[in-house]
Amino acid sequence: MVERTGRPLQEAAWGSIGTLLTSRQIRLARQKRDVLAPWNKWEPERFTDVETLHAADRGGFTFAPEVGFHEDVHEIDFASLYPRIICERNVSPETVGCDCGSGDEAAATEESAADAGTHRVPELEYEICETDGFLPAVLEPLISDRADRKRRLEADLPEVEAARRRAESGAIKWVLVSCFGYQGYRNAKFGRIECHEAINAYAREIALRAKRRLEDAGWRIVHGIVDSLWVTPRVDEPEPLEAVIGAISETIGIPLEHDGSYEWVCFVPLRDSIGGVGSVEGTGPGSTRARGGASAGALTKYFGKRASGEYKFRGIELRQRSTPAFVADGQRAFVEALDRERDPEAVCDVLGRRLNELREGRVDPAALAITKRVSKSLDDYGRRTHTVAALQRYERRGIDRHPGQSVEYVVADDDSRGPERVRLALDTPSEYDADYYATLLVRACESVVSPLGWDRARIRNSLRDGRTVRLSTFVD
Repeated sequence: MVERTGRPLQEAAWGSIGTLLTSRQIRLARQKRDVLAPWNKWEPERFTDVETLHAADRGGFTFAPEVGFHEDVHEIDFASLYPRIICERNVSPETVGCDCGSGDEAAATEESAADAGTHRVPELEYEICETDGFLPAVLEPLISDRADRKRRLEADLPEVEAARRRAESGAIKWVLVSCFGYQGYRNAKFGRIECHEAINAYAREIALRAKRRLEDAGWRIVHGIVDSLWVTPRVDEPEPLEAVIGAISETIGIPLEHDGSYEWVCFVPLRDSIGGVGSVEGTGPGSTRARGGASAGALTKYFGKRASGEYKFRGIELRQRSTPAFVADGQRAFVEALDRERDPEAVCDVLGRRLNELREGRVDPAALAITKRVSKSLDDYGRRTHTVAALQRYERRGIDRHPGQSVEYVVADDDSRGPERVRLALDTPSEYDADYYATLLVRACESVVSPLGWDRARIRNSLRDGRTVRLSTFVD
C-alpha cells in the first residue's frame, strides 16, 4: 500500500480504504498524466431523461434465495467483477459519455459507434470511448498484484508465508471493492455517477448471461447476488460444472471461479420478508444511485456444510458480534442437530435442553455477556436501551466510554428501567434474566428451522410437556 499510494507507512497503516484509493488516483494522475486533483469536486451530474433515469437507477442484479434446505450446492463467483468490468469495458470518468462520435447521426448504431472508437453500455446507451481510461490504469496493477498473491497461495507455502499472502490479497481486495462505490460518492475526486450506473448495467448483463448458460447446461440457480451464484443440478446429468464455468469465463472475459461445494445449504428467510422466491433488482451495492439503499450482503442469511465437513455461516446470530457465547454455541448445536437428523423436531429437542439449563441457573453468566459498540455519548441517547443502562453503570464506576468503544454487560432484569436492568461483565455478575436469554435462544433456533417452514409458534408448540425426546438430543 505504501508503494502503490505514496502514503507514509504510518498513514497507510490507519488510512481508510477510500483514502488509500484516492491517494493512488491523485499520485497516478499527477505523475503519469500531469493532471492535478481538484481541491473540491465541482462537476455536476449530467442531465438525464426520465427513460434513461429509470433504466440507470438500479443496483446489481439479485436472484432472491430460494428459502429452504438444498443439497449438492456449488458456489461460484466472478473474480473481482466490478474492477474487471472497469478495466475490460474501459469505464472511467472521462470515457463514459464521451463525444467522440458526436455530431454524426450515424453514430446512433452499434456499428458506427465502433467505427467512431466507442462502444455502448447495455440498457443505458451511454457511449464509452476506447481511448485508454484513467480508472483502468489505476486498477490494473492492483488486479495483477492480487492475482499474483492468489497464485502463490495455490503452492504449498509455510503457514506464516500463506497468512502473509492472504493478508496482502485481502488488503488489495478491499481497495478494489471500494473503487466501484467511489464512482457514486459525491465527494470522490475522480468519480461520476454515470460510471457507477454503467458498471451496474454491465454487471446485470453478465449475471443474466451466466444464468442463461448455466440453465442451458442443466443447472438451477438457488441464489445469486451481484457477482456470486449458488447452483444445484436441475437434471440427473448436467454438463460438468467446471466446463460450464470455463465457457462462461471465456465468453464474458472475466474469470468465473468455483468457490466451494456444499453437502447442503439452508437459505434463511428475512424476518420481515413475505416471499423469498424470485428475482429482485436494485437492491445490490449502490442501489438508489449509490446514495443509500440496502447492502447486498444484508439480503443473504444462510448456513451450510461444505464438502470438506466444515460449516459456513453468514448473517445468522452466531456471526453477530453482540450475540452472547451461550446463544452462539446453542445455535451451532442446532445446526449440528439439523445436519445429523435432518428434522426440525430434533433441533427443538436440543433447544429444550438448553432452555432447561438456562432456567435452572446452570449457565455461567459470563457466557451470557453481550458486547455492544457505543455510537454516541450517554447524554445523546434518547431511548433507555441496554447500552444506556450499561453506560450509566460505567459512569458510576468512574470509567469513561466514548463513541466507538464497547460496553459489555449481562441483562439481569429486563423489566427494570435504568442501571438495574444490567450488570457489567467486569463485575462478574451472578444473576441473569432467564426469560430474556430464552427469547434470544428461541430466536436463534428459529433461524435454523425457518428454512424448513417452522416459525416461532411451531417451535414453542414442539416444546410442550409430554413430547417424546430423542436420545440424540443429549449429543453435542
